[in-house]
Amino acid sequence: METQPRSLKAVFADAEAQRIALETQAFTPNSQEYTDAISSATKNYQESLHLISHLSLFSPNESLEDLSTSDLPLLLINYHLAELSQKLPTPSLPERKRILTSARDFYERFLHLLDSYSLLTPQSAKLLEAYTSSPSAFSTANSSDPTVRRNAKIANFQTEKALRQKLDYLRARPEYGATEDEDIPSGAGDEEAVREVHLANLAYRVHLTFNALDSLNREMEILSMAPPQPPPSAQQNQQQAEDDRRRRGITSDGSYNDRLDIMNRALGGKGGPILSQQGKPLQPFTLLANRQEIAKGVFRPSHNLPTMTIDEYLEEERRRGGIIEGGGEASGQVPEPDEDDYEKAEKEMYKARAWDEFVEENPRGAGNTINRG
Repeated sequence: METQPRSLKAVFADAEAQRIALETQAFTPNSQEYTDAISSATKNYQESLHLISHLSLFSPNESLEDLSTSDLPLLLINYHLAELSQKLPTPSLPERKRILTSARDFYERFLHLLDSYSLLTPQSAKLLEAYTSSPSAFSTANSSDPTVRRNAKIANFQTEKALRQKLDYLRARPEYGATEDEDIPSGAGDEEAVREVHLANLAYRVHLTFNALDSLNREMEILSMAPPQPPPSAQQNQQQAEDDRRRRGITSDGSYNDRLDIMNRALGGKGGPILSQQGKPLQPFTLLANRQEIAKGVFRPSHNLPTMTIDEYLEEERRRGGIIEGGGEASGQVPEPDEDDYEKAEKEMYKARAWDEFVEENPRGAGNTINRG
């Protein structure tokens, strides 16, 4: 049984549901599930564009009044594709540049399509003209004066806030007949109210598009200043893999290599050969019993850890005679004088008296003959 081709309404509804799920659900960035969700939504939007082209839904000979209210959300497909493309993970700078270029193309198609239906305000039409004349140099605040740029950014923010508030107000009206999802009306609302919401949403997205083009140009400038990344050759990849295996101590046949230099490097050694060709040691090394001992030393700190406690160290020094106890001249302690030893006391008295006489005869500075007047 052959499957029936899906209608434009069904394909677009699936794309919208997938895009809204990306914005509301918690996905892990750069995960396969996140990438698959972006790819699936993008595929449905691309299929919607193909069906629109096949049905000739949009024509340059039509005006805004010729578009039905239900077709207005289809004008946003290129905008959504630009937003989705920039969410894709980018493993390299060339890939990021390609994605930004693709997003720029989608934004341009979105703006030109709205311009063909006269949906751009005079200010937006002026910005589109400035962008068309110089896409890579486009900026919403085209001035080198910091004050002018700051005022332009403030005005830009206020405009965005006003557009968002208007859109929220229109969606909150009962006539709109909103569902739990504010982007998808229930279908029971008043057609004029629904049409007004779609037009307000288009104006809001146009404003965001010019901001996105400005940010896109700033990012392209940064990427252009990055150094080029030459693609690695097959020989470089093979050499890098071989070096990695050698660092981990794995031989070309997949077996473990327990050479002495590999063991020393695993334990935080300096690296390089341990023994010369003549068998002479070139650097200190440690012999271990088995591979389990090597594994224990892989995550050890880079500094030497203590091997004994302070009490053990003092006990060892005391055993070696490095600690003097009990006083004495070597200890530096002056013993208390013995009051009953008159001979020693008299000797100390004469010694002190001789020192006093020496100090009186040789006052401080008497030997300094250089600075005398």
